[in-house]
Amino acid sequence: MKKDFIKCGVAGCCMELFWTTFCGIKKKNYKLIGQTSMWMFPIYGMASLIKPISGRLKKHNKDTFERGMIYTMGIYAAEYTTGKLLKKKDRCPWDYSDSKYNVNGLIRLDYAPLWFAVGLIFEKMLNGKSRTGN
Repeated sequence: MKKDFIKCGVAGCCMELFWTTFCGIKKKNYKLIGQTSMWMFPIYGMASLIKPISGRLKKHNKDTFERGMIYTMGIYAAEYTTGKLLKKKDRCPWDYSDSKYNVNGLIRLDYAPLWFAVGLIFEKMLNGKSRTGN
């Protein structure tokens, strides 16, 4: 579980760097600067919980859409909860208040397709065949 936590933390921070760089390009910033926060490492690391959850979902014959929706809801719950906790200490690295589809500045409902894809990416990353065959 520790290796999966680290793998998800690193992968999530890398995805965030690419995403924020892409968003900068959309705003005509061609310096290719992305950003993240060290707070995000443990938050993304929590995605390691997808591994045992996906096993149960597949056991109950849940299709890709159902699994993706469950991961999306889990990601929103984690983002909202951790954001609320960090905001109390003035440490939350994101603020979506300017977004039309924000909920308390902590989550963006228009990011649902993104989180759907990210959840499935984590599932694939965590459940892919290992080199040792485990």
